[in-house]
Amino acid sequence: MTDRDNKGLVWIIVSLVLAAGLVLSSYVITMGIKEIKGPQNALSVKGSAKKQITSDLVVWTGSFSTQAPILSDAYKSLKDSEEKVKKYLTSQGLHEKDIIFSSISTSTYYVALPNGMYSNQIDSYRLYQSVEIRSSEIGMITDISRKATDLINEGVEFQSNAPQYFYTKLADLKIDMIALATLDAKARAEKMLSATGNKTGKLNSANVGIFQITPLYSGEISDYGINDTSSIEKEITSVVTCEFEVK
Repeated sequence: MTDRDNKGLVWIIVSLVLAAGLVLSSYVITMGIKEIKGPQNALSVKGSAKKQITSDLVVWTGSFSTQAPILSDAYKSLKDSEEKVKKYLTSQGLHEKDIIFSSISTSTYYVALPNGMYSNQIDSYRLYQSVEIRSSEIGMITDISRKATDLINEGVEFQSNAPQYFYTKLADLKIDMIALATLDAKARAEKMLSATGNKTGKLNSANVGIFQITPLYSGEISDYGINDTSSIEKEITSVVTCEFEVK
């Protein structure tokens, strides 16, 4: 084979390699475009819903205590205080069956020595007890919680805690709020796509966010959710992230 024949053969091989490379490159580019495009277009939108709710259950607690050098005397004094608390609450319109007293807690105090240490000699005993009310009478219990320290005038060492307010139908309400937030997400998606001439298709997925139950007009949010119990009037907010098919 002459040099001319060899050169011709080389050029033929080079041409075949270049042609194969072009075909392979075209295939890779085409496949890449298909992967980027994906099987369908989609749009992810967040929707929200707010609703004002009024608490229908109040939980209120108070506590009282006595102290005496002799344990039996401290106990007798505490039982006297319990009767005064019961009498006061029933006089405010509560039924005795709705008044729940806790068990008695006892703390022992020892005589302090001049060096600041404590001896083994008992100085006194302090006994504690709490009372709890659960009721749908929101206004009445709120009023009692504010006035209950009047028991101090009767010799009772009474402390009133802030009432806690709850909405007992929250589980059912959350389902409705999710539906409303989803409708809001769809309305937002339709509004966005109307400018491009597209339309929303089926719902591909939905992710429900954390519920926020806050006092009215607070604007407070938390990644862990908020469940306000300090307010009678509240606002519940639901957020749902939806992905819609784009037609």
